[in-house]
Amino acid sequence: MSWGVIEVEGWSGNQPYGAVLDEMVEAGYTGTELGPYGFLPTDAAMLIRELGSRELELAAAFVPLPLARPAAQEAGLREAIKVIDLLAQSGARIVVLADEMSEKRMAVAGRAQKSDGLANEQWREAVGLLTCAAQAAGERGLRAAFHHHAGTYVETPGEVDRLLQLTDPNLLGLCFDTGHYYLGGGDPAEFVKKHCGRIWHLHWKDVDRLVLDQVKRERVGYLDAVRRGVFCELGKGAIDFRAVMGALDGGGYHGWSIFEQDVDPSQPGLNPIESAARSRKYLKDVLGI
Repeated sequence: MSWGVIEVEGWSGNQPYGAVLDEMVEAGYTGTELGPYGFLPTDAAMLIRELGSRELELAAAFVPLPLARPAAQEAGLREAIKVIDLLAQSGARIVVLADEMSEKRMAVAGRAQKSDGLANEQWREAVGLLTCAAQAAGERGLRAAFHHHAGTYVETPGEVDRLLQLTDPNLLGLCFDTGHYYLGGGDPAEFVKKHCGRIWHLHWKDVDRLVLDQVKRERVGYLDAVRRGVFCELGKGAIDFRAVMGALDGGGYHGWSIFEQDVDPSQPGLNPIESAARSRKYLKDVLGI
């Protein structure tokens, strides 16, 4: 979705949740993620009622965790379990875990080097936290999928591969995001061909290659790249979605397909419902979703 409702402090759009849900339906969507905790109702009965009245399903929730900050991990796990409990009570079946964005990694998003990554001990601590969160989800009947994300310590193809190698494939799957993987330097279709069985949740996102080249050249940070429109409507960017879809079909993927377009809601001329409707049309007409 492209309503500007994201987890970055000060960036969430100012529309009430009811208006956003109504526009999702009008744009042709049948499900949604939870969004930042507190945007949609956090009372399960009320959440179910609001979504059900619009024939929307709750697909998942995005939960960032402080993977590189050991002192904050206990509190981070408690927050994750709070969201997991709401998901379990509201009929969702998957929680999307991620690393939190950090100033260091946002500054080099799209051009991170190995030296910008986690040390071995930090990886061990990160995997321990993810394992605890995934186990908590499993105890409540949910699956956990990890979202690699620009501006975090799990962004580049090498970092995604290492996460997959270090985690239990029966406990933690992947929320594969086409746009974040491309921005991080990877080929989405090739990744899906290799790792489709590990993908439990899917985010469709496109990248404007000209904007990406510009922000890399000018060494622009992640949030400014978003403001400049590095993520664009589906089919208007550089990603070969037909190849990605072919790889997903070949690998037997059967999970949710979530459209996302991260934007700054203050961008002039942005009309979320019209933009989201065009991307929905692309998914239907081009990819058959």
